[in-house]
Amino acid sequence: MNNGFNEKEREAVYRVIRERRDVRRFKSDPIPEAVLGRILIAAMQAPSVGYSQPWNFILVKDLEVRRKVKEAFSRANEEAQKMFEGGRGEKYASLKLEGILDSALNICVTCDRKRFGPVVLGRTAQPDMDLYSAVCAVQNLWLSARCEGVGVGWVSIIKPEELAALMQLPEGVVPIAYLCVGYTDAFAPEPELKTAGWLPQVPFADLIYHDGWGGKKTD
Repeated sequence: MNNGFNEKEREAVYRVIRERRDVRRFKSDPIPEAVLGRILIAAMQAPSVGYSQPWNFILVKDLEVRRKVKEAFSRANEEAQKMFEGGRGEKYASLKLEGILDSALNICVTCDRKRFGPVVLGRTAQPDMDLYSAVCAVQNLWLSARCEGVGVGWVSIIKPEELAALMQLPEGVVPIAYLCVGYTDAFAPEPELKTAGWLPQVPFADLIYHDGWGGKKTD
């Protein structure tokens, strides 16, 4: 069947998915405006519930703002470390989990929960679909950045209320992702936490059910 993509094009899509990494180590080289523009346009082409396009992208270059974000991360990270006991806590402390000041750019992706009013097609039974739509935009951004040779690291160890205050978000707008974005010396061949042995990879077969939770294939 001709689906409009040849074999090389299909492989390019699968390759960028395979080689996407959560990057924590960055170079300070600026991202050209044309490259950043392509990445942001790709993010905005994500699927959105009811075509509501609930996202905004706050480009954070100011070092003073970023220092305040780093401070919020450090407070949350210190709390998090105490949740892991013994060797796990020590291993946690050894991990580099952000590149807020090192990367060329930070991007805060938000979701406007009031965009287009209180009733949006597709959110009537599942009101959180706007949040999931914004997450799809993050994934598009991540994958398009990877094919441009730009690294992205998602910093989730920040309390959302602190991040909202730092980004001066209005009522009804919530932070979805705080991303460190920039060029890097290398993309790791495997996810860093996998290499570090933080958690094991779940086997493919253990993640697939049929016709209901726990259902096995019966051929």
